[in-house]
Amino acid sequence: MKKKSDNYLTPAGAEKLREELKQLVEVQRVSLAERLRDAIRMGDLSENADYIAAKEDQAFLEGRILELEATLRDATVIKGDEGGRNGLVGIGSKVTVVEDGSAAETYTVVGSAEADPRKGLISNQSPIGMALLGKRAGDTVKAKMPDGGILLLKIDKVE
Repeated sequence: MKKKSDNYLTPAGAEKLREELKQLVEVQRVSLAERLRDAIRMGDLSENADYIAAKEDQAFLEGRILELEATLRDATVIKGDEGGRNGLVGIGSKVTVVEDGSAAETYTVVGSAEADPRKGLISNQSPIGMALLGKRAGDTVKAKMPDGGILLLKIDKVE
């Protein structure tokens, strides 16, 4: 089980998860309950594909609701000004880095619940995120990649 301090969310990330939870509880759960009632009215449940599919959907939905509730309950929501405090990379920092010979890339360091590398949101627990934390513009960091390789990144800017 994660300790509270291991799970960070930006204010925007926490709000996004709260909105998803609200949608699941207030809209999808109600809709799914109606689907289940309709499927039960059809009769024999042992061979009722609609009922079986609705029960599977319900299990997935309830699992996601529990996951979101636990994430929100256990998370530390960072203050909006924590990223880039004193010029150091922290949770919430927007960091522009350059890999030797490549174009600059900008990442925002977030908690693992918000991470989406394709959108430039990297987890503080990822190899690059861990390498960047606590560093400042001008520093060069080494990120040990899962394949054993080393990625060298020069920090161009911290916001």
